[in-house]
Amino acid sequence: MKEIRELKERLEGERPVAWEELPDIGLYMDQLISYMPRQLIHYGEGEVLTSAMVNNYIKDGAMPRAEGKRYTRTHLAYLTALCALKQVLSVKDAGLLLEAASAGREPRALYDQFREALDRALDVTAGSLDASDSEEDLPALALALALRSYADKLACQRLLELLRARGAGDDKTKKSKAGRERPAE
Repeated sequence: MKEIRELKERLEGERPVAWEELPDIGLYMDQLISYMPRQLIHYGEGEVLTSAMVNNYIKDGAMPRAEGKRYTRTHLAYLTALCALKQVLSVKDAGLLLEAASAGREPRALYDQFREALDRALDVTAGSLDASDSEEDLPALALALALRSYADKLACQRLLELLRARGAGDDKTKKSKAGRERPAE
């Protein structure tokens, strides 16, 4: 089926650009908004990124603040990840996941890890598509993909719960005035 072949080709070929290919100059908000659609696969109109959404992501702590009024490669990397993750997670959970993954790492390393994981996920999904499938096969194929999404989301939600619990555990000690750790009260 032509449409399945085209979908498979897009899943196999369309990827966010590498870190080095992201603009190396600061972008203003309108430039940022116009750049982002080329980072992820879209069908139809879909949700369009707005400046209000970017400002909310910053306010929620899901991504760093702009440097002046300019957005850097780091911001583009975070936005690319957030725009993909928010398709299956709340912005709060996506922010938690990015925060945990970025601990002690450079933004480039986090972005590279994101791109590698996205490559694997898109390749797995593309591999499950068969261009020889007929229109009668579409419901079964869609059901299988939906159920795999369900299973992956269950596992992801549990891992996020563990991350939240680990984060709460980090607060179990507080610094005393002398700078030594003491148990939280």
